[in-house]
Amino acid sequence: MGSGLLSSPFLTTEALTKQTAYVKNRTDRGRVRTTLRRHPERALAERGDVNAILDEALVAHVGFIDDGAPVVIPTTYARIGDCLYLHGAVGGRLAQTLAAAEQICVTVTVLDGLVLARSAFHHSMNYRSVVVFGKPRAVTDPAEKERAFAALVEHIVPGRSADTRSAAQGELSATGVIALDLSECSAKSRCGPPVDASADVAAPYWAGVLPARLVFGEPLPDDRAQGMPLPPYLRGYERPAPRTATTPDGAPRKR
Repeated sequence: MGSGLLSSPFLTTEALTKQTAYVKNRTDRGRVRTTLRRHPERALAERGDVNAILDEALVAHVGFIDDGAPVVIPTTYARIGDCLYLHGAVGGRLAQTLAAAEQICVTVTVLDGLVLARSAFHHSMNYRSVVVFGKPRAVTDPAEKERAFAALVEHIVPGRSADTRSAAQGELSATGVIALDLSECSAKSRCGPPVDASADVAAPYWAGVLPARLVFGEPLPDDRAQGMPLPPYLRGYERPAPRTATTPDGAPRKR
């Protein structure tokens, strides 16, 4: 259930109590694939938590079955409302396989820190992740495809799509776009310090959290862009700030 972080042997029962999840919809079999099997009371209060994680992260890992074998491929993506858009070359395996797939799974993760406990067993990570299940749909409508294409650029650098040459028809034709409805998804997170066993608290080992965040360097112009002014959207560029998760009663979740 969820990202690989959640199945790690280092994520203990105590740490699982700090997880949170947003869950929506059911599978055709009537079983909730995205529900936490432990601590379901930790569900996030709002769909906005799912959207915030998707909007902040940059890379999605897409899992599917190809020729009878499981495959996971990283790719860029974008969200428009309740729809996730993935892209790949029309002749590539990703676009071709997803267009015909019955079900796929997409995971997105933001790493917030490394959690160092006094025992190796209780080491973990602070993170926020989203898992989406569903049947993919190949986007064939030209208008929808153009919107998705622009959204993919905007997701990477907001403001960039209006500051580039628009995609030519041949480029749009060569790019496969896959849509995935967000009707079946979950968001999970871990936050806070390590959870040591009481017998280890007095052990003479440093314990705590090494915070992590994605930081971008100074823009490096190519040879033909030397001397051109830096676009405003690149000055101090950073990903969207994390959203404060809330409990089911609407109160801020303690981190």
